[in-house]
Amino acid sequence: RIDENFAADKFYDDGDMRFYNIPCESFDLYGVFYEKETERFVRMPSKIADSVRESVGILNAHTAGGRIRFSTDASKFSIKVKYGTLFEMSHMPLSGSAGFVLLEETEAGVKHVETFFPPCSTYDNNAEKGFSTSCDLCGEKKNYILFFPLYNDVKNLVVGLNKDAFVSHGKKYKEFKPILYYGSSITQGGCASRPDNAYQAFISKWSNTDFINLGFSGAARAEDIMCDYLAGIDCSVFICDYDYNAPDPEYLNKTHYALYKTFREKQPDTPVVFISHPYTGHNGTVKERFEVIKNTFEKARAAGDKRVFLIDGRTFFAGECREESTVDGTHPNDLGFYKMATVIYDKIKEILGENDR
Repeated sequence: RIDENFAADKFYDDGDMRFYNIPCESFDLYGVFYEKETERFVRMPSKIADSVRESVGILNAHTAGGRIRFSTDASKFSIKVKYGTLFEMSHMPLSGSAGFVLLEETEAGVKHVETFFPPCSTYDNNAEKGFSTSCDLCGEKKNYILFFPLYNDVKNLVVGLNKDAFVSHGKKYKEFKPILYYGSSITQGGCASRPDNAYQAFISKWSNTDFINLGFSGAARAEDIMCDYLAGIDCSVFICDYDYNAPDPEYLNKTHYALYKTFREKQPDTPVVFISHPYTGHNGTVKERFEVIKNTFEKARAAGDKRVFLIDGRTFFAGECREESTVDGTHPNDLGFYKMATVIYDKIKEILGENDR
C-alpha cells in the first residue's frame, strides 16, 4: 500500500525463472520513467513534451539514455520487450535503434555481456511488436546495467532471472547530480550501433555518472516551453548541444542566447557547455552557426559568467579516420561518438575537477 514497487504484480514465476515487471524494487531506473497515463517509458512528462511540438511528443517516448542497474548472482538473464511502435532506419543499425545492451560493471570498468534486439520480421504489421530472448550469466554476484533503445518506444519491459537468484540494487552513481544533454539526432544517439555507444553513454561508463538525454531527432528548436523545462532540471552540468535543428542561422540567433538566459536565470551556478555542429562536409551555414554559438559564449563571459564553456564541434572528427567517423557525413558511427565523448568528457572533468577516467 505504501510502495507500489513491492506489489505482487511486479513479478511472477514461470518454471525455474522469476520475471520482474520494470519498474520494480531492486532495479534502479535512470534516464526514463514509466508513465502510467500513457503506459510507456518516457524521458519527460508527456503533457509538457506534447505541448512543445508533435515531433517532440512522439520522440519523448524514444528511450535514449534509459538504464536499469541491479545486482544478481543469476546464471540466466532474459528480457521480454513490447514496443508501442517499431520502425527501421536505413542508416542506423537495429541493435542501436531498438536494442538493449547488458553490461557487467567491474572494478576495471564495464564489460559487454549481450546485445538484445528484435528480428527483422518484427517489422511486420503485427498487433504485438516486441521480442523475448535470453543469455547466460556467470552465476556469481555481479553488478549489471541494462541500456534501453535509442530510437524506439518501449511500452513494457520484463526482466527474468533464476527464481532462486539473489537480486538487489546495483552499483550507485557518483553523488554528482545528473549531467543534462539537450540537442537533436546526434544527441539522441543517431547512428550508434548500440545504445551504450552514444557519446553520453561513453562518458557515463567512463565516469560512473548519471545523465539525462533530451536529444530529439530533427526536433530540437529551443521553444520557450522546452527551455523552461530544461532550466528546471537539477543537474551538475548542462551540455547545450543545440544547433543542428535550427532551420537557419537567423533562427538559431533568435533562440540560442535566449535558451542560455532562461537556463541561467533559474540555475545561476550550473556549468553550461555550448557545443556546435560536427558536420564534416561543406554546408555553407556551419560557420555562421558556429559564430552564433560563439557569440552566446562571449556575451555570457563578457557579462561575468565564468561557468560557460565552448567546444567547436568541427574539431570532433579531426585527424585520423575523419572520413570514417560518420555514416553520412553528419551522424556519427561508434567511432565518431567515441571521438565526441573523449573531447566532451575532458571538458566535464575540467569543470567537475575529475582528473582520472
